Amino acid sequence: RGKGYAKEMLRLNLQNCKDRGLKKVMVTCHPWNGASEKTILANGGIYEKSVMADGEEIKRYWIILD
Repeated sequence: RGKGYAKEMLRLNLQNCKDRGLKKVMVTCHPWNGASEKTILANGGIYEKSVMADGEEIKRYWIILD
């Protein structure tokens, strides 16, 4: 924990998405998962809204791939 592995894994996956021609990607997390939210934000995540999915609240973020 706290070594930046999740941040780097997301960054690499976003690069893969960009290489495949995607312009933006939606990434989600639970509102109680602060570490995932921090990882998403560190990779440029822009909060859209919270939604209910299968009876659970999910926070939705968009990441624009430049």
